[in-house]
Amino acid sequence: MFRCRVCGGKVQEFVDLGRQPTANGFLLPEEVDREFFFRLAVGVCELCTMVQLLEEVPQDLRYHGSYRYHASGSASHREHFAANARRFMATELTGADPFIVEIGCNDGVMLSTIAAAGVRHLGVEPSANVAELARAKGVTVLSEFFDQATATAIRAEHGPADVIFGANTICHIAHIGSVFQGIDALLGPNGVFIFEEPYLGTIVEGNAFDQIYDEHVFYFSVTSVQAMAEHFGFDLVNAEHIAMHGGEIRYTLARKGARKPAAAVNELLADELTRNLSEPETFAQFGRNVERIRHDLLAVLNKIKSDGKTVVGYGAPGKSSTVTNYCGIGTDLVPFVCDSTPAKQGHLVPGSHLPVRPPTAFADPYPDYALLFAWNHAEEIMAKEQAFRDAGGEWILFVPEVRVL
Repeated sequence: MFRCRVCGGKVQEFVDLGRQPTANGFLLPEEVDREFFFRLAVGVCELCTMVQLLEEVPQDLRYHGSYRYHASGSASHREHFAANARRFMATELTGADPFIVEIGCNDGVMLSTIAAAGVRHLGVEPSANVAELARAKGVTVLSEFFDQATATAIRAEHGPADVIFGANTICHIAHIGSVFQGIDALLGPNGVFIFEEPYLGTIVEGNAFDQIYDEHVFYFSVTSVQAMAEHFGFDLVNAEHIAMHGGEIRYTLARKGARKPAAAVNELLADELTRNLSEPETFAQFGRNVERIRHDLLAVLNKIKSDGKTVVGYGAPGKSSTVTNYCGIGTDLVPFVCDSTPAKQGHLVPGSHLPVRPPTAFADPYPDYALLFAWNHAEEIMAKEQAFRDAGGEWILFVPEVRVL
């Protein structure tokens, strides 16, 4: 029996995506024999409804000095986080000497705007390589994992935080109890803890199974986040849909009684109840849908191969690892993947070992088909690659279902 990391309740498994590597563990050919694998299975807590991984990959295997994900790599990401920074400075960082802490600041995509405005800040980023990229942008960074001890030390040196922020980070942290103890130690009496993460509703209803991988320990809904907040002594005071990564929610937590909850919280809770988002049959259907996508995607790729046509992968986000390993997609079906991140180029997609090449390889020559792993950036990518369509190329997508455009 597996126990919930939040409340200790029984967790019921509902999908198993098989033997998987660390999703951002892009490796060199000579490193293949040392690759780490684990069972990627997900379950839901019968008490607090928190959806979570059953097996946990040690955090030092996920975040290290060779971490390959750079948040500034997408124009839409840069615009989104610059807007976040401006919003915080307009609404929350308005005192005489405000202070903001970002958990998992990555390459400084958000805090660089804060730093440029001269606002006191601190990024807490355990991956040394991306922390250095943030420092090069003028961001102050502490290279540590965020927990109670780290937060207590920050409070002693810098004082209380007006805002503690995390983007695509809080759902990554298995020791969630220590995180909330750290929030309690660091947050000022009227401060807010704001985090935006992939939304369970988007994942389940959109069949976005590739959002499930080792870094995403938790899969938040408004219902489960409210239960988590209450369990650790906080109030959920706002919840807002945002477009990032195909559909996320930005949650705002405050100390008990410090702020009146926005009407949106009860509206979204009622909406989730209506949609049966926490019901066992909803998760069982998701599992069946995922199996169908695997079957349909392999059918399309095998047909392309038998017809003598060519296909390459486009984008090598962490979720490409989930898809290729669950579906058994190797170089016989997809010879390589193109990605704009220099740190991934020349490496192999974890597990499936598809070579990652620079974007110039995409047009040398154009393939007949492109399998779009970075589907959450579809609009941006397709606009940039109009010449591929003009040359007769077709895009293959697999979320929420397999289709050829």
